Amino acid sequence: MELTSFSDSSLSLLAPAVAIILAVITRKVLWSLGAGIMTGALLLTGLNPLITIRRIFDGFVGVFWDEGLNLSNIYILLFLLVLGIITSLISISGGARAFGEWARQRVKTRQGSQVLTVFLGVIIFIDDYFNSLAVGSISKPLTDRHKVSRAKLAYLIDSTAAPICVITPISSWGAYIIALVGTIMATHGIGEDSPVFSFVSMVPMNLYAIFALALVFCTAAMDLNVGPMAKHENAALSGSLFDANKGNPPGAPELEEDENGRVADLISPILVLVLATLTAMIWTGSAALAADNQVFSILGAFENTDVTLSLISGGVIGLLFAVIRLLSRNISGEIWRKAVVEGSKSMLPAIYILVFAWVLTGIIGQLETGKYLASLVSGNISPSYLPLILFVVSGVMAFATGTSWGTFGIMLPIAGDMAAAADIAMMLPMLASVLAGAVFGDHCSPISDTTILSSTGASCHHMDHVNTQLPYALSIAAVAMFGYLVMGISHSISTGFVASLVAFVGLVVLFRRLSEKSRSLTASAEYLAK
Repeated sequence: MELTSFSDSSLSLLAPAVAIILAVITRKVLWSLGAGIMTGALLLTGLNPLITIRRIFDGFVGVFWDEGLNLSNIYILLFLLVLGIITSLISISGGARAFGEWARQRVKTRQGSQVLTVFLGVIIFIDDYFNSLAVGSISKPLTDRHKVSRAKLAYLIDSTAAPICVITPISSWGAYIIALVGTIMATHGIGEDSPVFSFVSMVPMNLYAIFALALVFCTAAMDLNVGPMAKHENAALSGSLFDANKGNPPGAPELEEDENGRVADLISPILVLVLATLTAMIWTGSAALAADNQVFSILGAFENTDVTLSLISGGVIGLLFAVIRLLSRNISGEIWRKAVVEGSKSMLPAIYILVFAWVLTGIIGQLETGKYLASLVSGNISPSYLPLILFVVSGVMAFATGTSWGTFGIMLPIAGDMAAAADIAMMLPMLASVLAGAVFGDHCSPISDTTILSSTGASCHHMDHVNTQLPYALSIAAVAMFGYLVMGISHSISTGFVASLVAFVGLVVLFRRLSEKSRSLTASAEYLAK
């Protein structure tokens, strides 16, 4: 007997719960994801082992073939391989070493290297996948030189990827959200403002994204290290950038570097990659507009772009550019071969995790975990508490499912319906709280693809990134929750923002004291050891 619906059952939470709890306890992500997949498949098939095996097999096949080639997933995996090869070519060109030497003369402090990383994360806003991997490639040589732990680098990358994308209209995220918001506004007869204007109006209401960005700037500038992050940073100062007992992290091949490399060998392939990807996004978006007989506009192009095709197109162009630059060098065939092989191999751990996460996400979708969590919102709830409740439910959903976009798709229409029924004036704050909660849950989830790619971009062990980022994400979630509570009770957006701002200032003061205490204890321990 095969069960088909869990939308009204708490059992729908079991598969993601098994994967997440095991990942946190064992720190073996693939085994944990596999356990979650097995649990979900057993539930879906009524505990029939033979049908369960078939269901799991179909899940893995579905990653690559779903009534035809699943090009979106294939393009993402190919983009990872291409980026791994580009990173290796940059390494053998000596570009990373040259950039490290250049930055060493200009960026004198650990804080400076971290602030530069955050700055790069903010300006590369077109897509969170691309942001996570590109910023890691550029910043890693600099942060390594200044003994910043890979876990800290992963946090800096992750906290400037989704938060900046979710508040930027001209990004893959912005375009997707604008399209959803436009549909919701039309459904409820709200036509005074355009979807783009509504999106921009929601930016200051997206309390988690705003204050997550503010905290990552403060963390970089003040070198704030709390919780497990302090342990990793202290180890990095002693020369251990990552936990070597767990082996080499993804994205860290060891290759012979050209001593005559130049900074341009690092910057120019990445710059070409960025420009080519941006151009491809506009091109694929304009082609979609033309196919629908719509007038071209930049925002319209981003709204209709094919993100994954654009990523692989930009990646291939960036790879060709990197190859052409190296053809004039005296590089042996063996070094070329090793660069391609090692660059591809460096991305395999991330690819394995991503494929398993996609299979689990598919099973979670069949279990209707999102619908069950969304149903918890309904009932006789005071409108004053709805922004807070929607933030929490969206956060739990994104954490359990590992997808912020899926959470947007489910929760934004629900939030729109609830606002229309309760208080239409709270429509935008409630939609914004869904966006904020989804990004928060995505940040915390070990099965989130953005979290996985941030670990890869920083060459950090995945669970080390999850565990070190969690105190920062949870703290900002508390700041946002306080703001949404005040916003709902006062019916004032500015009052809610100010409430979060006050809480944020208090949080930074607390983090600074904890960080200074940690450094003091470490210094005392080192003194006693001598």
